[in-house]
Amino acid sequence: MTSDQSIRWGIIGPGTIARTFADGVAHSRTGKLAAIATRNPSKPGLQENFPGARIVDGYEALLSDPEVDAVYISVPHTGHAEWAIKAARAGKHILVEKPIALSAYDAEAVYYEAKKAGVFAGEAFMYRLHPQTEKLVELIKSGVIGTIRIIRSSFGFNMGSYKPEHRLFANDTAGGGILDVGGYPVSMARLIAGAAEGKAFLEPEKVSGVAHLGESGVDEWASAVLKFPNEIIAEVSCSILAQQDNVLRIIGSEGRIEVADFWFASGHRGGVGKIEVFKGGKQETIEVREERWLYSFEADAAGDAIGAGKTEFGSPGMSWADSIGNLRVLDQWRASVGLEYGVEKAVKRTSNISGGAVRRGSSIPQRQIPGISKPASVVTLGFEFFPNFAAASLTLDAFYEAGGNTFDTAFVYGAGKTEAIFGDWHTSRKVPREEIVLIGKGAHSPLCYPDMIAKQLDQSLARLKTDYVDIYFMHRDNTDVPVGEFVDAMDAEVKRGRIRGIFGGSNWTRARFDEAIAYAEKTGKTAPAALSNNFSLAEMLDPIWAGCVAASDDDWKTWLNEKQIPNFAWSSQGRGFFTDRAGRDKKDDEEIVRVWYSERNFGRRDRAIELANKLGRNPIHIALAYVIAQPFPVIPLIGPRTIAELEDSLSALDIKLTPDQVKWLEG
Repeated sequence: MTSDQSIRWGIIGPGTIARTFADGVAHSRTGKLAAIATRNPSKPGLQENFPGARIVDGYEALLSDPEVDAVYISVPHTGHAEWAIKAARAGKHILVEKPIALSAYDAEAVYYEAKKAGVFAGEAFMYRLHPQTEKLVELIKSGVIGTIRIIRSSFGFNMGSYKPEHRLFANDTAGGGILDVGGYPVSMARLIAGAAEGKAFLEPEKVSGVAHLGESGVDEWASAVLKFPNEIIAEVSCSILAQQDNVLRIIGSEGRIEVADFWFASGHRGGVGKIEVFKGGKQETIEVREERWLYSFEADAAGDAIGAGKTEFGSPGMSWADSIGNLRVLDQWRASVGLEYGVEKAVKRTSNISGGAVRRGSSIPQRQIPGISKPASVVTLGFEFFPNFAAASLTLDAFYEAGGNTFDTAFVYGAGKTEAIFGDWHTSRKVPREEIVLIGKGAHSPLCYPDMIAKQLDQSLARLKTDYVDIYFMHRDNTDVPVGEFVDAMDAEVKRGRIRGIFGGSNWTRARFDEAIAYAEKTGKTAPAALSNNFSLAEMLDPIWAGCVAASDDDWKTWLNEKQIPNFAWSSQGRGFFTDRAGRDKKDDEEIVRVWYSERNFGRRDRAIELANKLGRNPIHIALAYVIAQPFPVIPLIGPRTIAELEDSLSALDIKLTPDQVKWLEG
């Protein structure tokens, strides 16, 4: 598409905000409204509200319409991510009414799909594209009120009373103030804090929120405090049952700036916006006169970006990173007040993010693990870092849909949260339990005793919503206890049918493991047959955590090759050592320096970089391929936090290193 072609817009969701955007398109220089998608094409008033637009029956029909270039999505919040992803996959450029998704995790999934499709994607904070906002940023950068200290901003109105039928009070449509209007003062605060540093935006280092949750469980009025790295404090608030003054106040060392209803700028149909500057006992009014319609600016900014082949807004519009960061603050605000919507929980979030059923794929290769009756994926998914089910389910769905079926959980991860998330996931998706290879771990320090194995497994199985695990590891070892007592405890669980595959130790030494095998053979008990130690192209020099054991050195490799004991290797990609976070001249990350920095490891890193360049890949892909290419069974545990990170890791699975390449990488 060339820059002189009009963007043919389609709209999904013909509500009030859609009519407002349609007005903006009608008064833009780059676009025209081509079609409106509705699930009720006979609804009165559609043609009058959207003059000149074709009325299309159904959202899918609009996405397949060749006469539509870009789609504006204004369905209820809960449908934003789903339809944005569907539109991107259909090759349409997308502008999504705020919030672009319910959480930062969902937003990352949306933008990742847009990146893969090569389409424009933007979040529709219309005020960010208006000249008044640009003028405000200019004033902050000029230092007109000195050093910025405090930002106060609100967006609040009063609906009068609780209205259970209205979307703003509906938990199932993610109602309340934080998601609907709280993003405005937060986005402005981040913009101003960034402008004070000469940046497009700045992320707060601390967010603390409070709220009143009403009868339906959504926030009816709420406030938050944001602390930025440059010492700026922002106080933001929103409401749907409290009329606020809605004045932006920026307080500096030498004065202050005030802007009433900053998001409305010079008005829907143009007019005069006012920025008030108070300094030295004087007040100056800076007028921003603009005849263009408010929503035409975002339509034109999107149109210009599309025409130029760009995929995101330029500053002060919301770039992808800016948009994700804004939602991350809203996530923290919601977490502070305990606000989780029903649609984010397993009982209602039963489909993937694009609204489809979760079905197992086949792109991840499988392997047979000794002692396990069913094939397992060549990589195992660990997911201990996710804050809730909604965030974790994105990666769990994507891993399973790619063919992954091996999952790593532990009693101590998130105080049981990880286990509960997995239990909710496989039951809500109706994933056949017999397809899953499930790892459970227990008896972590300081509760590393034989009697804890059964006690913790009771709780783990309840959380996991299953009556057995396929693989069980003691999470640590306690050498003060005779190894036979641990073998006896795990053998008892095999006999009870609660371990239906193999068991062993995580972070065990070779000597201890050999001793356990010898005890089992002598007493006729089930012998340990699996290990979960660190294994990586980079050798761990100092334990990441107390009690950690690495199995990467030459003696360990000899032992693993002789025993053919499967090792489910954690930190298999060196925890960032093979990314640009590390380097001989980079000493900021204390853990990477302490754990991995040696000339031998840097030599391996250099060779990984060299081979990656030859193959057109990244060094971290080579590191993962190295682990899988060992002559003994190593099953790497990967811990991606986003779908993009997951797919990046999985892309390494098509790299087949030869034995000579493995030896060369080792040096």
